[in-house]
Amino acid sequence: MSDITLSAFNGPAVTGYEQLTRIRATRPEEIAEAAARRQRRGLPGDDERLLIIAADHPARGALAVRDRPLAMASRADLLDRLRTALSRPGVDGILAAPDVLEDLLLLGALEGKLAFGSMNRGGLQGSVFELDDRFTGFDAGSIDAMRLDGGKMLCRIDPADHGTVNTLESCARAVSELARRRLVAMVEPFWSVRTESGALRNDLSPEAVIKSISIAQALGTTSAYTWLKIPAIAEMERVMAATTLPALLLGGDPPDIDAALADWDRALRLPGVRGLVVGRALLYPPDDDVAAAVDGAAALVREARA
Repeated sequence: MSDITLSAFNGPAVTGYEQLTRIRATRPEEIAEAAARRQRRGLPGDDERLLIIAADHPARGALAVRDRPLAMASRADLLDRLRTALSRPGVDGILAAPDVLEDLLLLGALEGKLAFGSMNRGGLQGSVFELDDRFTGFDAGSIDAMRLDGGKMLCRIDPADHGTVNTLESCARAVSELARRRLVAMVEPFWSVRTESGALRNDLSPEAVIKSISIAQALGTTSAYTWLKIPAIAEMERVMAATTLPALLLGGDPPDIDAALADWDRALRLPGVRGLVVGRALLYPPDDDVAAAVDGAAALVREARA
């Protein structure tokens, strides 16, 4: 898929992703121009469910998929996979950091799609400051200027880590600033703990997920535009009873994609669950058939709409 000609570039035709670098070096204003002319679509209707592809992991240094530590290291390969995923029927949009979204804009891959900007990527995976998750990506102003549909923020909560309070305050500010512009604030909360080795682990018990939701949904001056991005776990009925906010199910990096599909299928049928936001599980499936993996997830979302 990397043999391309970009319509945004008015110079001599150049094929392949090297043209992205050429545009960035000589005509960076093309990015804003591509954003300004992008065809947008609306948020979901009453009975509509969404399938959003997530691709903001590299910005936090999280490049691994299952047993492949550098699976997401090649930008050309990632763009190939994203373009395949976004071209499949039933895929509604993308969640990504600025660099990836800009590449996709220049490639014309976001026409008629929802686009959400990833905001806080400063909590680098494995760092001692991982829970002090600074906002190093999009802010509300740039999301609005780029005509995106909302912003996503990771909100991990560890009562034993002082960095948590900075993240909570920053997320609350972002929720308020997005709502002021009538843009979706997609909040991804986790109750997190450090293991004896110092590694960060998310507690996926129903009680912990409910507690994290309770905190996340109260962030900001209003929750009118807040959506939750949460894991599909056991006892999802209890989890969804903790909120009246719309929720999207995250994908993570499941060791068993068939088991993950079954979990998503059950959870998608619950009131309040509005769809899936899935990245690595669909972009890097065990058999590397991105189209088939995406089509399988899209079928679940379609069935939940019925």
